[in-house]
Amino acid sequence: MTTDSPTPDTGAELLPIATPARTRAALRTLIRPDRGLALTGIGILVAATAVGLLVQPLLGRIVDIVADGRPAGDLTLPVVLLVAVAVVQGLTTTLGLTRIARLGETVLARLRERFVERALNLPADRLERAGAGDLTARVTGDVARVAEAVRSALPEMARSVLAILLTLGALALLDVRFLLAALLAVPVQLLTARWYVRRALTLYADQRVANGAQQQQLLETIGGAVTVRGHRLEEQHTERSAGRSRKAVDLTMRSVNLVLGFYGRLHIAEYIGLAAVLIAGFWLVRDGAVSIGTATAAALYFHSLFGPVNAALVLLDDAQSAAAGLARLVGVTDLADQPEPTAGEPEAGEPGAGKAAAGKAEAGKAAPASVPRQRIASSEAAVTVHAVSHAYGPGRPVLHEVSLTLEPGEHVALVGTSGAGKSTLARIVAGVQQPTSGTVTAPPGTGSAAAGAGEHPVVLVTQEVHVFTGTLAEDLRLARPEATDADLRTALATVHALDWAEALPDGLATVVGEGGHRLDPARAQQLALARLVLADPALAVLDEATAEAGSAGARVLERSAEAALAGRTALVVAHRLTQAVAADRVVVLEAGRVVESGPHDELRDADGPYAALWRAWSGSRTTTAPHP
Repeated sequence: MTTDSPTPDTGAELLPIATPARTRAALRTLIRPDRGLALTGIGILVAATAVGLLVQPLLGRIVDIVADGRPAGDLTLPVVLLVAVAVVQGLTTTLGLTRIARLGETVLARLRERFVERALNLPADRLERAGAGDLTARVTGDVARVAEAVRSALPEMARSVLAILLTLGALALLDVRFLLAALLAVPVQLLTARWYVRRALTLYADQRVANGAQQQQLLETIGGAVTVRGHRLEEQHTERSAGRSRKAVDLTMRSVNLVLGFYGRLHIAEYIGLAAVLIAGFWLVRDGAVSIGTATAAALYFHSLFGPVNAALVLLDDAQSAAAGLARLVGVTDLADQPEPTAGEPEAGEPGAGKAAAGKAEAGKAAPASVPRQRIASSEAAVTVHAVSHAYGPGRPVLHEVSLTLEPGEHVALVGTSGAGKSTLARIVAGVQQPTSGTVTAPPGTGSAAAGAGEHPVVLVTQEVHVFTGTLAEDLRLARPEATDADLRTALATVHALDWAEALPDGLATVVGEGGHRLDPARAQQLALARLVLADPALAVLDEATAEAGSAGARVLERSAEAALAGRTALVVAHRLTQAVAADRVVVLEAGRVVESGPHDELRDADGPYAALWRAWSGSRTTTAPHP
């Protein structure tokens, strides 16, 4: 179970935060595979702590020997035993802490893998609503905080708790009245812990949210620096960044004051407990109930509790901060487990209900989409969009009851002015964004099973393609891991990219991406189209997939896109109207509404919105970029 995150003044809908009960359940799930390692480590630490508790009685024995005026030779045995205790305790403590640390690192690695896996499969529109800053803060700050707690707090907490419990037991063995005296400090310690925990959890959660909002503002300002300067918004963005930074600093200072108050209360508890044990020892020695050495051992036992008790309570600081971070991480993994249904999708158990694993190639990568899409048993239409509307927030409508049908094998070009809603509609059809209202239905994929069409009935390719770090072959196999080299060459040849690919220094084995051989925008887009061919979807959606190539590579990329789309249903957001000319049908969007639909020649001669776009585009090409 998760709860919505507090929303900062960014207008973003932050990713959810798991409840404490759900966080504890997730932690148990993470630890369960390594229960044996956990039990062994704790057992060894128990033995190490128990051995260490022999130090105080041995020191008390030495005090008794000296107080009784015995020969110096009587000190030999206690001193030898002290050395032996130190050696044994050191070895067993090291072994136990090593096992606990190994457990922590294993669980941390499992948590990281699960978080990354689930985060990559979240719906794109959900991430956009949250903003990049929220996810970035979780990937960096929250993971780092949990890692720090696992590496330092977990072993120390385990050792401290064991030392406290066994030391209290040892006090009872000396004389139960020593234990009762020591327990006078407990109410103050418990009240201190309660006072701290009630304030810390909310404070640290707010601090993480504030840090996320701060990162989001920095990302928006830096990422849109050109736009910010162009619209002269430098002062406004600076004020926003300063305001969110001040909020983060204010929460940090509140946490510092909280910790200082926490330490002050702990010192009071220490003085109360130590004074009570010393007074009890004085009365017991005077009455002859215990020896001076036993009273000394009791005082040393309580003094030895200062470190473990303070460590355990102070580690609440790390524990609360780590718990807040862990809850934010678990919130993301749970969100991936419980995707939001697409508007109009039947509920489970209703006739026609079912989830189709719609595929996407967001930024040029073919991968399973995380947004459930309704699959219908039989239909003549490849895709049906019915009364779809979408808004990115109150008062920000983008689409207004758009209805559209794509027949099997039909290529439809989506055109319109900037801001008409073309990309939003394309993303909804691809299944990576959910409409505010309306339905999108599609039949099962019809591509070959060998090509993986069952896994990728829909693939989206955008203009923002990504070249992944690795060999060219590995980059291509992201779309179909089992593809042979012959399959890769066939896909490259289909999109007219085989010649330059084989001309690379190491051919398909050439390392590309960050730190490797750089591919220009046109070649990077051809690589994305080759992945589309390998995924072999029933439906392909191209969102201005040739826009980044520039005029020089436009014709090459248009030929590549046309070849990649051959034999499959396609929706193409046309950056250049030559793509509309080649399409079977052109759909014109204006202000989020379909205003025209039909073949290119028919719309061009109709003297409507498309004709105006065509005249403007063809006139620009005549004067600035002649094209035969």
